[in-house]
Amino acid sequence: MRKISSPSLAQLLRQLKFTPQKKRRYQLDAAEELFGIIEKDKEYPFEFVCFRITGFHLKSAIGSEIIKGENLLEDLRVFISKLSGQIARTLPEVNEKVYTYEELAATFKVSKKTIYRWRKLGLIGEKFIFKKGTRRFGFLQSSVEQFIKSRPDLVDKAEKYQKLTIQDKRQIINKAIKLSKSTKLSRHQIIRKISSDTGRCFETIRYTLMNYEKTNPQKKGNLRQSTGVIDPTQAAEIYRLYKQGVNTHDLMERFSRNKSSIYRIINTKRAKLIHSKKIEFIPSEEFLEKNVNEKFLAGTLDDIWPVAHTDLKFVDLADHSLPEYLRTLKDVPVLNRDNEIELFRRYNYLKYLADKNRIGLSLTRVSGRKLKQIESYLTQAEEIKRKIIEANLPLVVSVARKHTSSRVSLSDLISEGNFSLMNAVEKFDYAKGSRFATYATWTITKDFAQKVPELFERIDKSRAADMHREMQTGETADFAAIERAHKSLTKVIKDNLNEREQYIILHRFGLIGSPIRKKTKTLIEIGMELDLSKERIRQIELIALQKLRQSLSAKEFELLTS
Repeated sequence: MRKISSPSLAQLLRQLKFTPQKKRRYQLDAAEELFGIIEKDKEYPFEFVCFRITGFHLKSAIGSEIIKGENLLEDLRVFISKLSGQIARTLPEVNEKVYTYEELAATFKVSKKTIYRWRKLGLIGEKFIFKKGTRRFGFLQSSVEQFIKSRPDLVDKAEKYQKLTIQDKRQIINKAIKLSKSTKLSRHQIIRKISSDTGRCFETIRYTLMNYEKTNPQKKGNLRQSTGVIDPTQAAEIYRLYKQGVNTHDLMERFSRNKSSIYRIINTKRAKLIHSKKIEFIPSEEFLEKNVNEKFLAGTLDDIWPVAHTDLKFVDLADHSLPEYLRTLKDVPVLNRDNEIELFRRYNYLKYLADKNRIGLSLTRVSGRKLKQIESYLTQAEEIKRKIIEANLPLVVSVARKHTSSRVSLSDLISEGNFSLMNAVEKFDYAKGSRFATYATWTITKDFAQKVPELFERIDKSRAADMHREMQTGETADFAAIERAHKSLTKVIKDNLNEREQYIILHRFGLIGSPIRKKTKTLIEIGMELDLSKERIRQIELIALQKLRQSLSAKEFELLTS
């Protein structure tokens, strides 16, 4: 049996050895009642746990331990088992029916494994003294009835898992052989049909056929074989369709895979994407403090987001010379110092949690729950970043206006400034005491000093001629290396963006066709093709670049945007 993971609960169990047996009986009943009210998604202070079991409030520091509900349920199961072993009752002392594992399994016509699963889902059991003085695990009839009443779905589901007779197995095997010979159904579809016809669980059918082939290797050819290990191309297609909203059942039918295989493929892809993501954050000793989650993640983002403010410092958004998407931001909020500290602290802490939790994340035995948690951290962080960027778009316009010239338009400068603003959000250290507007202004100005000359060169026709001559003399970068980088960028784009975002980025940055002779399209051209305004295309482009910034290295991002 596993050990109790909570040091405090393990210590309490040791202390209870010295209490009278009658009192321990009361504490065992209290522990069982506590087990029935614990929710796995919540957290509980040990002081609460101790009070519910013993009736006493703790005065020592031990009460400061916080236990996750999921872990507490597992620990309480062990606690109840061990405590009941200390005070095990004989069957005559019990005024109701006590089921052994075997008797309970026979009553509901399920396997012992199913009873083990039911225990994890809340079925309470304890140690009893059976005949000949043996101590065994048993289940009170009242506990069984209470569990079944709370989870009637499990009994209905268990009927499909009932043990098969020899005749049942023969019928299933004969059906499978007949369908294999008379139809073109895949193995998965054959199992699905037999499951539907017989009312048996899909996995029961699958294991029956698998065991038949194992014990009768010479007859393996009688059954339709599975499609084998899925190749990377199919796996990528399954994930792409899943991201587009295709349901699991349709994926199972389309690729002839069972449910667990589809989820394994999807979760492996999710895990690989998480491992490949570039998660940068500003570290802080605050992240290592106790109860930091309650301190930094309390409440929603709206609770710390300032009320919209119309007294803009940087630019008049009613200016008709500005891009439309900027002029439509009517009430841009003004962040004060406290807002900034809260937002940037939460932003970096969420990325810290994501990075911490992906350490040791397996690609072979992937936990869907852990993936969901990491993805949630990253999604929340991206939402904070989006809001910070939106609040500081007027600042980009203000700085861009100071660098306009006859050779570079305000619109192009704003686009470049938006990239700089995104980088500034990543690098800003909120703990140093400076305001973000000050840091962002410095970053955008510095980048303009470096990038504005490059903007001139982009429209210089002689640049293309120079590149052609350099290629002829062998002075340019290796074409194969550029081709590989081009393909790598395209793959990351397809993995992280939706179809509309992909189209815009691929055509805006010339990733369609040759990587040397890029064929780019203007915002207006793409807008006409997608039936959207120029400024809406620019908005989508900015959102897509924010997503890619998390998955690309600095060099890859520079290669994309340069």
